[in-house]
Amino acid sequence: MTSLALTELTLSHFRSHKLARLSCGPLPVAIHGPNGAGKTNILEAVSLFSPGRGMRRASAEEMTRRPEALGWKVSGVLQAQGQSHEIEFWSENGAARSTKVNSKPVAQNRLAELSRVLWLIPAMDRLWIEGADGRRRFLDRMALSFFPNHAEASLTYEKTMRERNRLLKENVRDPMWYGVLETRLAQTGAVIHENRVATLAFLSDAQMQAETAFPTADLELIHSEDAMPADSADLKSAFEASRFRDLAAGRTLVGPHRADLYGVFTAKGVPAKDCSTGEQKALLISLILANARALAVQIGAPPILLLDEVAAHLDSARRAALYTEISALGAQAWMTGTEPALFDSLTGPAVHIEVTESAGVSETKVIPRT
Repeated sequence: MTSLALTELTLSHFRSHKLARLSCGPLPVAIHGPNGAGKTNILEAVSLFSPGRGMRRASAEEMTRRPEALGWKVSGVLQAQGQSHEIEFWSENGAARSTKVNSKPVAQNRLAELSRVLWLIPAMDRLWIEGADGRRRFLDRMALSFFPNHAEASLTYEKTMRERNRLLKENVRDPMWYGVLETRLAQTGAVIHENRVATLAFLSDAQMQAETAFPTADLELIHSEDAMPADSADLKSAFEASRFRDLAAGRTLVGPHRADLYGVFTAKGVPAKDCSTGEQKALLISLILANARALAVQIGAPPILLLDEVAAHLDSARRAALYTEISALGAQAWMTGTEPALFDSLTGPAVHIEVTESAGVSETKVIPRT
């Protein structure tokens, strides 16, 4: 199996970092420092090396360093498929992000041909106890890692649904106005649903391959309606049948946008939403690792992992189990924590980085470990 790693990273006027240069080779990266020093900003920069908006879903303007607001640039060397690729991202004066690979402009979604990046951030810790929107995004991000067409299908579906909802709110009743929209919704909705179902199957198989006793989750895709139609023809019929009800509600009430991800702690048979905070965190980590394991089989290399404040809510045994899993997977993991001691059980070669803040400027320093 080949390796996938970001071996060089440079940030210029990105978030809190005026200038930061990191050289880490294909090794795991453990970043420590006080809250607010800029650790997560480094992980966000790494998340840009994959398709999508990055782990914070931020606009290009939001990523610029304040108060200068001069624009920003992130560049790095990506080792993928046995080759080195120089990749650059930048934005000037709040303009949309631009991307180059080996000095050639490319669309952001083309990065799927080179790189896959998975992440777990503190905002996801409440996944099981908050609304279904977050769980759908979580599942769709995993589906995108397996199926690059998932992003286009999702964007087309959302845009088409907004058009249909506009007709519903305006109380348009002429079927002619709905026909084309519902056909497009059915086609893209079926792709979304098929990708989600396949993703859950991949995760189920991959969880069984864990190297440690990390907890596993039984996952199920559920819908607000009785069942999700099996194919695009059935889904189109469902949109047509629901039109009268949708007119009354002023919005579309059937389709994959109404799905939810239901999880159960396998060993205890307890719904994830009812588990302890530590158990919920452990289940999330288990799913990210399963995603990485399944993806490694599909693309021939483990993805890059971003684990922000990963040690929070984990006892020492589970921290050790996590590091064992990362080592067994052979993935480059970028991890953050407030104290260097949180990474004491990270055995084997790794790069340790301290991030501090002085006069509003984040500073990085590689810490030698013997």
